Amino acid sequence: MNSKKARKYFLPKSLRLLFGGIVSLNVIWWLLAVVFNNKALPNPLDVYATLPKSLSQGMLDHSLASLRRIFLGVFLALGLGLAGGLLTGLSKKANKLLNPLLYLSYPVPKLALLPVAMIIFGIGETTKVLMIVLIIVFQLIISIRDAIGNINKENYYVLSTLGASKMQQIWHVVLPAILPEMFSALRVSVGIATSVLFVTETFGTDKGLGFFIVDAWMRIDYLTMYAGIVMLSIIGSLLFMIIDIMDAMFCRWSKLRSRS
Repeated sequence: MNSKKARKYFLPKSLRLLFGGIVSLNVIWWLLAVVFNNKALPNPLDVYATLPKSLSQGMLDHSLASLRRIFLGVFLALGLGLAGGLLTGLSKKANKLLNPLLYLSYPVPKLALLPVAMIIFGIGETTKVLMIVLIIVFQLIISIRDAIGNINKENYYVLSTLGASKMQQIWHVVLPAILPEMFSALRVSVGIATSVLFVTETFGTDKGLGFFIVDAWMRIDYLTMYAGIVMLSIIGSLLFMIIDIMDAMFCRWSKLRSRS
């Protein structure tokens, strides 16, 4: 079965689930707005009507600033996480050396490190991107390392008897084994990273959805505030969709096997 058929089976289901979730969330939101009848909880239809105006009045620039930070943080975390995961997964010495560091640093709430990062790097872009990297990279390293540890040793033996080099074994055995776990780790950590980015954007910047939402809140402009929250939710959903699409493209064998 080719890649087009794999995407045909996987993506429509993902889109249906996303659409159903959006509809359900908006119905619940509308019901709560009707029941409470409070300006602090506006009707979703009123919020959506405010979106075009908010976008034209600066929310688009704030959204692009947040997206830039997220993509830069994810890109850096992917590089570091992939390198760290491969190193600890393929080298017993490296695993023994880095294991204490991973187990001591991974459970620490990353928001607790925000004051430290701000003291060392200031309140600029570096701190905001660094917080995203810290949230994602440890999850990736541990997931990739564990995925390598679960590979059947016979897979290496088969390739080695055929004369495959170490790099060929990594390409044909290790990478296919770690990709599904890597995308699963990304799904979990990207959502948390988006939440933390909101917090970091309330410090020392006038660009970003975190600043935009808090600024509207301080001005008691609830429609604009909720418009910013909706935009942040849209960005998070788009990131999840991108990860799902990449998962379907690069791990189609895994999706087809789970259906067989």
